[in-house]
Amino acid sequence: MVPDASPYDALLLVSFGGPEGPDDVVPFLENVTRGRGIPRERLEEVGEHYFLFGGRSPINDQNRSFLDALRADLAAHDLDLPVYWGNRNWDPYLRDTVAQMAADGVQRAACFVTSAYSSWSSCRQYRENLFDAVEPVDGAPRLDKLRHYFNHPGFVEPVVSATRSALAELPHDLRDGARLVFVTHSIPTAMNEGSGPPDVQGAYVSQHLDVAGVVVERVAAESGVRHEHDLVYCSRSGSPRTPWLEPDVNDHLEALAEHGVTAVVLVPVGFVSDHMEVIYDLDTEALATAERLGIAAQRAATPGDDARFVAVVRDLLLERAAAERGETPTRAALGDIGPRWDRCPVGCCPNPQGPRPALCGEPE
Repeated sequence: MVPDASPYDALLLVSFGGPEGPDDVVPFLENVTRGRGIPRERLEEVGEHYFLFGGRSPINDQNRSFLDALRADLAAHDLDLPVYWGNRNWDPYLRDTVAQMAADGVQRAACFVTSAYSSWSSCRQYRENLFDAVEPVDGAPRLDKLRHYFNHPGFVEPVVSATRSALAELPHDLRDGARLVFVTHSIPTAMNEGSGPPDVQGAYVSQHLDVAGVVVERVAAESGVRHEHDLVYCSRSGSPRTPWLEPDVNDHLEALAEHGVTAVVLVPVGFVSDHMEVIYDLDTEALATAERLGIAAQRAATPGDDARFVAVVRDLLLERAAAERGETPTRAALGDIGPRWDRCPVGCCPNPQGPRPALCGEPE
């Protein structure tokens, strides 16, 4: 039976974006931090991270690879649907992509965002970006954001596989005692407290903890070894007076060394692919910290274009399409939290700077 994606006639990949050359770095960082009052000197300091890699973030190339895999997956399952791509902070910008979609006659598109968790910066801000992209375009298509997928089997299973592969790279005599250090992007503590709907506090952290617990149990079931684990953070930015989620991954490695831990696997559970936060904060800084401390360390791969993760998009597309047609689809999810909503509740993940219009939520 041919899968039915109606009422959708297009799919939109929504991502963060990144510089593609040295001249792009500071303008890109200005886009990312606009309105936050961060001085140019600080942006240039952060830009040095990019210059270590030729002034080029890996994220756009990863999105191109993901798009190729996604188009192939849809075609292999007889889904003839155009796939577009728009970024928050760099070319191709969302506003330009939405204008192109309107010119192409797209009426209604499902949006897959390359951020799996709930918070203002990882969900609501993208919804605001979608509003800003649609608002000036005559005949803009209706856009529906696909639900959070942090606990979808197609996201979690590649993390399990990558964790086991990384464990296998550790010295044999240290492997069973290795600690699993799950890493995600730090956010202000107030943003975490506001993440999720108003009757749920701290959804960002609780979702990560739920996924980490699933990964630990799956690794134990497959290997016979249950590893101790932690959730830590990277890529803190902003005013030092503002509390952010801690501990930082490097500080945590220092603490583990003091407690005699001799081996770790860094699991970038907060990231869908190897962006700058992974290749710099983990592969460059954290692995160097581990080496200095005498800790054997490996970094687990991100899902990237793993076929299981690519298939998540198709599964969520068909699930949402069925729901929009009034059907009751099966919603895949692992862990204790369960599948999340199709439309974000009123008051979910508020903007720290005050209310702004956003798409893809329940009517206010």
